[in-house]
Amino acid sequence: MAHLTSLEICAGAGGQALGLEQAGFHHVCTVENDPDACNTLRLNRDNDLIPSAARWNVREDDVRNLVGADFEGIDLFAGGVPCPPFSIAGKQLGADDERDLFPKALEIVAGASPKAVLLENVKGLSQPRFKTYRASVINELNRLGYESHWRLIYASEHGVPQLRPRFVLVALKEEFVPYFHWPEPVGEAPTVGDTLKKEMGSRGWRGADEWAKNADKIAPTLVGGSKKHGGPDVGPSRAREAWAKLGVKGSSIAEFPPSEDDPVDQPPRLTVAMGALIQGFPPEWRFSGKKTAAWRQVGNAFPPPVARALGTAISDALNKQTVSLAYQDMIAV
Repeated sequence: MAHLTSLEICAGAGGQALGLEQAGFHHVCTVENDPDACNTLRLNRDNDLIPSAARWNVREDDVRNLVGADFEGIDLFAGGVPCPPFSIAGKQLGADDERDLFPKALEIVAGASPKAVLLENVKGLSQPRFKTYRASVINELNRLGYESHWRLIYASEHGVPQLRPRFVLVALKEEFVPYFHWPEPVGEAPTVGDTLKKEMGSRGWRGADEWAKNADKIAPTLVGGSKKHGGPDVGPSRAREAWAKLGVKGSSIAEFPPSEDDPVDQPPRLTVAMGALIQGFPPEWRFSGKKTAAWRQVGNAFPPPVARALGTAISDALNKQTVSLAYQDMIAV
């Protein structure tokens, strides 16, 4: 089976791109405009230590400069377009927000004519106030020859130790539609304690075992903040309170895990590496930039296991592997 090709925009630290790679997609180009995030992508997938066939070809550029026709014939166009236009933490200006990149994404789709499209955004986009906006996106994709669907996906349903709801759009050209089905939940998510116990005890902290035993729930949704707002912490007061119940001090992010000299009765802080594990990144994934920049990349990432699940479902559809039950039910009526 030949590798499927993809173009990734707004790639960030590579969470979605990594999951899609694990699902069998080869990225002909990953586009990101943040220098630190681009360095993260290069550090992990675009350097002389990576075999040329596996490199991601990182392009540090504004997505508005992309010409879709330059990528004509790719199998998948994917990305996580900026969320502030729809985030409940912002003004929710939608189409009136200059950061809304859905129109540019649709322009790229028109030029590249991929077989499939995968775009993810915040839960806020699913709100009734954006019904007309969502319909306009669907209508444009229909005009371009795609059948499209939105769905709210929870990261915790795909092996990630946090709820992290994301609103996902999948669109496929008509010949592949009968073969697509949304990925099924994989079972109960691991707890924060299960996920971070090894890292918490990596410098000899004697409280790691007891802490992990008490951190027996999934995490609140991580937030990374933007360049204008948000520092290296777990988020606003409600998020800090939720982390406090898991025995984590959320007012700041630590440089290192607690050591053998740290008291066992004081709540530890998270590190960038711990945040990455909560997001589902593998331990070997490295992040470039200072702590604030690195945490922003981690907190804003799309969990790789979720991207892998979605990518596998899309890959199966593009390879026409199994007619979906939903389609069987439809044609049986």
